[in-house]
Amino acid sequence: MSAGNTESTRFRRTATTALDVLLEADPPAATALGDHRFDDRLPDPSPAGTHATLGLLVDATGALDDLDDAELDAQDAVDLELLRSRLTAMQWSMGELAEQTWNPLTTVPAQAIYSLVARDTGEPEQRARALAARLSALPAYLAHARDQLGAMPRVHVETAAAQVRGAASLLGGTVDALLARAPGERAAVDTARATAAQALEQHARWLDGKLAESERDPRLGERDFAARLWYSLDTHTSPDTLLDRAESDLMAVEEEIAEVAALLAPRLGITAPASDRVREVLDALAAGAPVGDHDVLDRCRRHLAALTDLVRERDLVSIPDDAVEVIEMPEADRGVAVAYCDPPGALEPGGPGGPPPTFFAVAPTPSSWSAARVASFYREYNDHMLRDLTVHEAMPGHVLQLAHSRRFRGATSVRAALWSGTFVEGWAVYAEQLVADALEQLAPGDDATLALRMQQLKMRLRCTINAILDVRVHARGMTEGEAMALMTGRGHQEDGEATGKWRRALLTSGQLATYYVGHAEVSALATDLRAARPGATDRAVHDELLSHGSPSPRLLRDLLELV
Repeated sequence: MSAGNTESTRFRRTATTALDVLLEADPPAATALGDHRFDDRLPDPSPAGTHATLGLLVDATGALDDLDDAELDAQDAVDLELLRSRLTAMQWSMGELAEQTWNPLTTVPAQAIYSLVARDTGEPEQRARALAARLSALPAYLAHARDQLGAMPRVHVETAAAQVRGAASLLGGTVDALLARAPGERAAVDTARATAAQALEQHARWLDGKLAESERDPRLGERDFAARLWYSLDTHTSPDTLLDRAESDLMAVEEEIAEVAALLAPRLGITAPASDRVREVLDALAAGAPVGDHDVLDRCRRHLAALTDLVRERDLVSIPDDAVEVIEMPEADRGVAVAYCDPPGALEPGGPGGPPPTFFAVAPTPSSWSAARVASFYREYNDHMLRDLTVHEAMPGHVLQLAHSRRFRGATSVRAALWSGTFVEGWAVYAEQLVADALEQLAPGDDATLALRMQQLKMRLRCTINAILDVRVHARGMTEGEAMALMTGRGHQEDGEATGKWRRALLTSGQLATYYVGHAEVSALATDLRAARPGATDRAVHDELLSHGSPSPRLLRDLLELV
């Protein structure tokens, strides 16, 4: 056996052990991925549990460092980098950043419940027994979480309290649906969920009681934000470089959207000066394409069907034959993003009918919102914007890309379990431009084509501003007033959308930049791949981009052998 083969064998054995460490440290995430060995467990948030997990992470990283990566083939070398990045990121978050001591969102148990009841996978009796075990463990889990938490940011406490109450809402009809298929487990589950409901309400009230004293600054500061950026993006881009590029690109996108607005303005009867034209065109488009809570999901379903036809007719990329369901976003997940794609677990065994459906979840407006706030929301998410949102979240964005990713088969499960957010979000933003370009070729100058282009460019403004917010909020002390002025002014966002994004900028770090950085890097990959494959069709280029799972663009470049 050659040295390379020997080292590959060692790596694959070591990688399996290291991946097990990551999955066992986060049982709800393992369940969501489709690994059901830990379905009856919760993480251990106690100091002893954190210390033990950190020790396992350090040991797993050391075992990877002992390997000679020069002896590995390209596929194994990429998996090694993915594993090492995830292990060190988790060590940094739990150790140096100590997020579990100040961020109550890290221990909201919604996923622990949702991952067992949302999908009809596996034996219902087994899932019900696992659910009873998790629910029974919730009181101790939440008590340990409270013991760890010290000074917290107010915005995190408010959001966590709402999400904990959202988690409690999962204990009703969704659990009853599971018990209808596992009636023999009802007594155990009913006892456990009554206990869990009390524990969740106690935890939510405890968080409510902490609001008055929650004065920790949610901003990471320059040093920690630079580290977060590295771990989140897997790119060598520094905060300074990212900010410079984003602010320069913002001006370029502003010029593009102004050109499209100039074409649409006379058709819409708008005679405003150039300084107001983009805003007035966007307002007119929104007024002509109203949406409400009563039809937002149906509109997304119609857009999904039409976009699937477009992608197939224009032969942009292969479309896997996977089921997709547009659903109302569960209450426990609301408060951060308006929509998301929830694919079946990448490690979930497929049944005879193929993999379980992918959920395209959309959040309607909360019942507590005023009529003015609802109206603002649907001016932002008018039907033209919903079309672009469906491109991003579903076709040919996340739903399609993650279906391709699921089909990758490597020597280990690393690529299936560990995704790069930079690649996943980068592809989705790239998909928006791909569809807008395809429509322009199909019907150049058409009103509907230009309307979608306006929304696509508005989203480009948004993702570029997202990156600016990420850096300026966490590392430059940007105020709420400055952020709102940027979003509602140069970003042309509604007040409600901008308010939500301000909260998201405080609640997350490194995540908002993934859209901008990912789009730049995926676009560069597509351009370079076309140059390296003269004569290749759009479908061939895109299928090749999507054929390696979801590694970071930096690592995908190596796999594609692009210099």
